[in-house]
Amino acid sequence: MDDLVERALDLWQTPVPDGDAGLARFRTVYTDPVTVNGTSTDLMVVVERARMLQRCFETISREMDSSFSTDARCALSFRLFGRQVGPLTTPLGELPPTGQRLELHGMDIFEVEDGRVRAIWVVLDFLDVLMQARAVTLRAAG
Repeated sequence: MDDLVERALDLWQTPVPDGDAGLARFRTVYTDPVTVNGTSTDLMVVVERARMLQRCFETISREMDSSFSTDARCALSFRLFGRQVGPLTTPLGELPPTGQRLELHGMDIFEVEDGRVRAIWVVLDFLDVLMQARAVTLRAAG
């Protein structure tokens, strides 16, 4: 299972080739379609999300905080780092390039079947990234 996690993380960090070659690489790790947060998703959508993240950051570095696995599931928490040179799509809209080094915290839970990820539950802390970029600020209640 550790090999699958490592290959999945590498897909998001290593530049994704154009066209069908990128999709073919992702198919070695994920089913097509793959279920993302409970929704059946065409794998090309996942590939494009990886490309967006890679265009967003000059280079992406990663650190895995912790992980565990069973025969059919694994979970990992991680941090991605990089200088933001491209737009970042967030649930609150697009964050234009800031030139800042940002740190994105996330957690993935994989459901695995026949050696590939068939479902993934993804949690990314976009609020923290938006606060790092000073795109949002928190106010005290009252």
